[in-house]
Amino acid sequence: MGIKSFAAKIIARRVAQRMAREAEQALEHQRAIFTSLMNTGRNTAFGQDHAFNSIHTYDDFVTHVQPNDYEYFVPYIERIKNGEANVLWKGRPLYLCKTSGTTSGTKYIPLTKESLPNHISSARNALLSYIAETGNADFVEGKMIFLQGSPKLDHLPSGIAFGRLSGIVANHVPSYLQKNRMPSYATNCIEDWETKVNAIADETMDQPMSLISGIPSWVQMYFEILLQKSKATSLSELFPNFSLFVYGGVNFEPYKAKFKALVGKNIPTIELYPASEGFIAFQDSQAHEGLWLNVNSGIFYEFIEASAWGKSDAKRLTLEHVQCDVNYVILLTTNAGLWCYCIGDTVKFVSLQPHRIKVTGRIKHFTSAFGEHIIAEEADAAMAYASEQINAAIHEFHLAPQVHPDQGLPYHEWFVEADVDLNASALAKALDQKMQQLNIYYRDLINGHVLEPAKVTLVKKGGFNAYMASQGKLGGQNKLPRLSNDRKIADALEKI
Repeated sequence: MGIKSFAAKIIARRVAQRMAREAEQALEHQRAIFTSLMNTGRNTAFGQDHAFNSIHTYDDFVTHVQPNDYEYFVPYIERIKNGEANVLWKGRPLYLCKTSGTTSGTKYIPLTKESLPNHISSARNALLSYIAETGNADFVEGKMIFLQGSPKLDHLPSGIAFGRLSGIVANHVPSYLQKNRMPSYATNCIEDWETKVNAIADETMDQPMSLISGIPSWVQMYFEILLQKSKATSLSELFPNFSLFVYGGVNFEPYKAKFKALVGKNIPTIELYPASEGFIAFQDSQAHEGLWLNVNSGIFYEFIEASAWGKSDAKRLTLEHVQCDVNYVILLTTNAGLWCYCIGDTVKFVSLQPHRIKVTGRIKHFTSAFGEHIIAEEADAAMAYASEQINAAIHEFHLAPQVHPDQGLPYHEWFVEADVDLNASALAKALDQKMQQLNIYYRDLINGHVLEPAKVTLVKKGGFNAYMASQGKLGGQNKLPRLSNDRKIADALEKI
C-alpha cells in the first residue's frame, strides 16, 4: 500500500463519519443555511428589490421570492458583469461560470468565495466515500484523467474572470493531486474537441491510468481513439490499473454495454450531480441507490411536484416535507447569490435517511406530443432494456414524435447510433414493449390506436457528433438532449 492510499483511507473514514452526522441533522442544517442566506441577502440589490427585510420565516420567503429561471436574473448578472458589487451576493463573485444552457442559451452563473468549496469538496467527498465503503484506494497512486473544458480563463473589462465550470475548478485542484493529474495544462487548453481528445490519447496511452472521469459520450470517444491508436483489444489491456470511472451529466445505463465492450470488463462507477449553480449531489455508496444530497454545503433546497409545475397554486416544499418516488422540480437558493432558482432538472427521492435522489429528467426535455409526457428516466430505462434484449451496444439516441407521417398513424421515432449494424425492427419492438410498461399513457395511446408502435431510424456512425459539431457543442460538458417534443434535432439528424 502506497503512502497516498494509506492517507486516503484515514481521511475517508473521517469524511464518512462527518457525512453520517450531517445526514442525521439534515433538516437542522437546511434551516441554518436558510437563515444565513437571508441575513446576507438583505444587503444586496436583489434583497432590496424583494423586501428581504420583511423576510423572517420561510413562508415570508415564499411570499416575496417566486421560482425563476436564468432569464429573470439576467439584469442582475449584467450589473455584475459591469463590475457592480453587492448585486446578488455580497461583494463581487470570484468567477462567472459560462455555460451553454439547454434552456436559456449561454449563461453566466456567479461563483463566489463562499460557494467555491462546494464544487471542490463534493467531488473529493465522492471519491472518499467510495474508499470508505469499499476499502479500495489504490487508484489514488495511479494517473487520473478528467475530460473537461479548458482551464484557461478570460476576463471581462470589469476584471471578473469567466470560463467553463470544469476549467475554473481545474485551477483549484489540490497540489497533492497535481502530479497524478492528466492531461497537461497545454493539452487541456486546446479548444477544438477532436484535436484535444487525440492529443489526450497520445499523452495518456503509455501512462498507468487508474481513474477516468467525464461525460460518458465523450469518454467513449476517448476510449475509441485510444484503441484505434494503440491497436489494443481493450482498455484493460492498455490500462491494467484502470479501476474507477467517474461520470455525471447523463444517465450511464444506456452506455454500460458499450463501455463493458470497450474496457473488456465492468468497472466500478461513481455518479456526480454537479451544475454551474451548485454541486448538488454525488453517489456515496455502491450498495445503495441514489445520490447523497449535499445538505450542508451552502445550498437551500426547495421542491415542487413536477405535475404541478407552472401552476399558480403549486406548493413549494422544503426537505422536511418531500416524499420518496415523487417527481419534483428542484429549486436552489445558494451562497453564490441565486434565489429560488430553477435549474430545469427533475429529481426523485429514493431515500430520506439519508436524503438520496436520482435525476429523472429536464422540465423542458420530454416527449408529449400526444399527452404521454415521457421523461428521460423512462427513455433511458427503455433503451437500456431494449439494447440488452437484442445484445447491442448503443452509442447514442434521441426520441422525437412523428406527428404527421406520410401515411398511417403518428408514432415515436427513436434515432439510434450503434457501432455495428443492428436489427432496427427488433430494437423498436423492445423499446415499444418497455415503454408501454413504464408509461401507462403511452400504452393507452398504442392500445387506443392513436399511435403506431415505435420506429427506429439508424444514424450513421459519428452522426450525433456531427450534429453536435454543427451546433458548436462538440465535446466538453455539452450534452445532446435525448428527448424532444418537436423535430428540430430529428430533422437535422435525418440530413446527416
